[in-house]
Amino acid sequence: MSAILRSLPKPPVAAPTASARSLPARKPAAVAARGAQPLARIVQLILPPLLGIALVVLAWHIIASRNTAFPTPQATLQEAIVLFADPFYRNSPNDQGIGWNVLASLKRVALGFGLAALVGIPLGFMIGRLAFVGRMFAPIISLLKPVSPLAWLPIGLLVFKSADPAAIWSIFICSIWPMVINTAVGVQRVPQDYMNVARVLNLSEWKVLTKILLPSALPYILTGVRLAIGTAWLVIVAAEMLTGGVGIGFWVWDEWNNLNVSHIIIAIVIIGVVGLLLEQALVALARALTHEQTAN
Repeated sequence: MSAILRSLPKPPVAAPTASARSLPARKPAAVAARGAQPLARIVQLILPPLLGIALVVLAWHIIASRNTAFPTPQATLQEAIVLFADPFYRNSPNDQGIGWNVLASLKRVALGFGLAALVGIPLGFMIGRLAFVGRMFAPIISLLKPVSPLAWLPIGLLVFKSADPAAIWSIFICSIWPMVINTAVGVQRVPQDYMNVARVLNLSEWKVLTKILLPSALPYILTGVRLAIGTAWLVIVAAEMLTGGVGIGFWVWDEWNNLNVSHIIIAIVIIGVVGLLLEQALVALARALTHEQTAN
């Protein structure tokens, strides 16, 4: 039986098709390389910031080892854990947790910054739209914009006769200039073709403002808002150091009077983190608004 089976002709073997011959063999090394690409991207994103932070901590440790009055990173971390364990305690008006101080500073920033936006953005539109108004305000802005924020604080104390409105006034007068200037520049850079079309269609000034000027100048306005919020947060810390009361700036100065350097370092980190969060929130808002403008 086996001899009969061996004597039978074998079926022909089909030749591989052109598509099968064209497919290259998948190499394990290429697959592994593609799998390692996401890991390499993650390392590139995380490793540089970690190295930068490690460098700062190393320099901090070296300074603390040579100056006994300067706290070490470990001691500061322990103080931070204790501080953030109860950030909203309230024993007296001058003895409150770090959370209440940050909220008080943010409240003043919101008031001063909001007033600056209500005045600065419309004023920027007027300066950019009307050449006469622009020439009228140009010397005033050039004169007042370089003035230090703390120089405005005595004027606020003299006028309002209270520390809290004086601090809000300082925020207002220092954060208004970026919004005025950037809004005016954005309005002035609207393409002239748009204005010619509006003139041909005989559009009203309100439609020109809402349909042409505002969408075109929106990126410049948001840039001015970002610059203004950073200025406002810088000003409030300096103003609260001089006016006292509740606030992150007053808390820093009070800890310095108590020679508590660890708390000062913690406050510096908190100020930086809050400022970063404010800026990133405005960046996200700018991206959302400009994306919506582009989509429309």
